[in-house]
Amino acid sequence: MTKRMLIMLGGVVLLIALLALGFFLHIRKLIASAPKPGAQSVSVATIKAIEWQPQLSSVGTMVAVRGVDVSTEIAGLVRTVSFKSGEDVKAGQLLVQLNADSDIAQLHALEANAELAASVLARDKQQLAVQAISQAQIDNDLADLKSKQALAAQQSATVAKKTIRAPFAGKLGITTINPGQYVNPGEKIVTLQTIDPIYVDFFIPQKQLSGLMTGQTLNLTNDAYADTAFVGKVTAISSKVDPATRNVQVEATVSNAKRQLLPGMFANVKVEIGGKKSYLTLPQTAITYNPYGSTVFVVTSFKKPPAQNDVAKDAAKEAPGAPKDGDLVVQQVFVTTGETRGDQVAILTGLKEGQRVVTSGQLKLKNNTVIVINNKVEPLDNPNPTPQEH
Repeated sequence: MTKRMLIMLGGVVLLIALLALGFFLHIRKLIASAPKPGAQSVSVATIKAIEWQPQLSSVGTMVAVRGVDVSTEIAGLVRTVSFKSGEDVKAGQLLVQLNADSDIAQLHALEANAELAASVLARDKQQLAVQAISQAQIDNDLADLKSKQALAAQQSATVAKKTIRAPFAGKLGITTINPGQYVNPGEKIVTLQTIDPIYVDFFIPQKQLSGLMTGQTLNLTNDAYADTAFVGKVTAISSKVDPATRNVQVEATVSNAKRQLLPGMFANVKVEIGGKKSYLTLPQTAITYNPYGSTVFVVTSFKKPPAQNDVAKDAAKEAPGAPKDGDLVVQQVFVTTGETRGDQVAILTGLKEGQRVVTSGQLKLKNNTVIVINNKVEPLDNPNPTPQEH
């Protein structure tokens, strides 16, 4: 019984050994037939020094140099409308005439009273000369004259208010006022804006305030006129910083001879600060941003280190896809980035001019990965890109 059990146990062990050997041979065959990792195709750019004009970027709002909603100070019935919507007007040009017939009639009555008071004063002065009346009568006549002249002047001002004129030169908006319409005090008649030149108001962080001063040149773009660049100058900087955002308001004046820019439009503003600087630049796609730092892959030529012993030589020889002497490989390098300009980014530390850096295909790379350079499709590297919709 014991001998039979030993024979059965030996058979089981032999069967397990045969199965394990077969499985091992199968796995080795699969490993041998697996495709060997090949060189990875990437695009590459050479880092170079470029003159760079430092700029402050912001988004601003166009504001009229002078703008007002023209209204009436007193109520009245519109008699004539002497303008068309959207036209340019001069300072003092007649816009609307309200009905002032009754006011003019009352003005004439008050002027007649003032003239009568003046005549009475003149006669009493003659009587005073012959001692026929006292000086007190002359004083009363003079006070009466001044009072009636003041009433006439007040009525004259009321009549003048019935004539509504442009307070300054500019461009009118759209009006809904028509002859025969009754308007109340403060009711909007038409919008008047002076838009040549025009202001642009924008905000910058307080940390950038030291590089900004009045008189600096700025470039302005607007999506309504994407192909047109507007030039202006900084004319005012706010005297305080917004405590909620820590931003400071800046006002610039922009020439607008063609009246293309209108109040209320938004604009992209770039202010040139300081002199030009030389920066090492790369396309932004070359940078891999990580919580622990920004990195790039630098292209180098592989040189195999000397093996310490025979075991290391055999391991290097058998490693699938291992680089050979002269192969192009990549090394990951930490860099410090600076300002950005369009598709470009400035490199402050970590690289030298002339080095080649991978600009696309980084996800499949690690240190000493063999690469093949393919620049048929290169990432954009434009300092002033213009997005297009296709």
